[in-house]
Amino acid sequence: MNSEAIDDERAWRAVRERDGAYDGRFVTGVLSTGIYCRPSCSARHPRRENVRFFTAIEDAEAAGLRACLRCRPNDVSREEVAVRQALEWLGEIERSPSLAELAARVEYSPTHFQKVFKRAVGLSPAAYVRARRIERAGSLLSEGERVTDAIFEAGFGAASRFYEASNGRLGMTPSAWRNGGLGVIVHWAVVSTSLGDMLVAATEKGVCRVSFGEGRDDLASRFPRATLVEGGEALAALLADVVGAVEQPGRSRAIPLDVRGTAFQEAVWRELQRIPPGETRTYAQIAAAVGSPGAVRAAGSANGANTVAVLIPCHRVIRSDGSLGGYAYGDRIKRELLERERADCERKAE
Repeated sequence: MNSEAIDDERAWRAVRERDGAYDGRFVTGVLSTGIYCRPSCSARHPRRENVRFFTAIEDAEAAGLRACLRCRPNDVSREEVAVRQALEWLGEIERSPSLAELAARVEYSPTHFQKVFKRAVGLSPAAYVRARRIERAGSLLSEGERVTDAIFEAGFGAASRFYEASNGRLGMTPSAWRNGGLGVIVHWAVVSTSLGDMLVAATEKGVCRVSFGEGRDDLASRFPRATLVEGGEALAALLADVVGAVEQPGRSRAIPLDVRGTAFQEAVWRELQRIPPGETRTYAQIAAAVGSPGAVRAAGSANGANTVAVLIPCHRVIRSDGSLGGYAYGDRIKRELLERERADCERKAE
């Protein structure tokens, strides 16, 4: 379980709301019945004076409590062991096992293990294997391997399978990836906004960088072998929309993006884009939403790895205690973006 401390008031609120985002962070000990439950347990709520919270199942059991038969909070440990064993095995073998074979190895039914694995990792076993292959191919390409050799060595049976699997994930072609961006044209500009100077950069596929207080040198460090071109008609068409997203955050704009990350990072970024303007989510809620409730810190890291500020709204994620949490461009900008979104929602509601 997550050993991060949680205060009793917040824990009780999570229990009252049956908030599944807190499953795995603590268990609810009910002293009057002698059982402990997940925060999301559907059983009738106990009286507050009969409740004690534990951040570790072992502590609840040491206090003489037994696991609830309805929500089975002690299954979390078994699931974690099964997923860890599956990941270790997948990392050791070169071929791709079937779901039935993978589930049998950790003594689960295929259907149940599919759900367990996706909840923990954020991807199905098949999607995880595909993502690992793409990342492996990328590593080989960056090391200088020939494109065809890298594709087959990564486990793809044909080049077409690699292009199908990577479609929508890779901002550059495999050969450009191998050469550190060589051959890719990135148009850029620094524009003034009410929040300060903002760098906007885009490839032919979409916006690849939005940041505050950066310039050409910072962009060059991210794309060391790309051709950087200041301005351009293609970028001009995007600039107004990107600036508008800053000046009026939350307004609907279909701005194409060209970003890439690990499978987990991209799952987090997609979830960030689902947060309605004017609302916030906690890091724990984001982790739970992508199927990995125990990966709160990893969700925070993925949030911080976002390369297109505002367009992927990482500013809408806050800490569980309601404080802002970190932001790459400072609390002032994060607070202002949130206030603008809330104000816009209030105006629409009037």
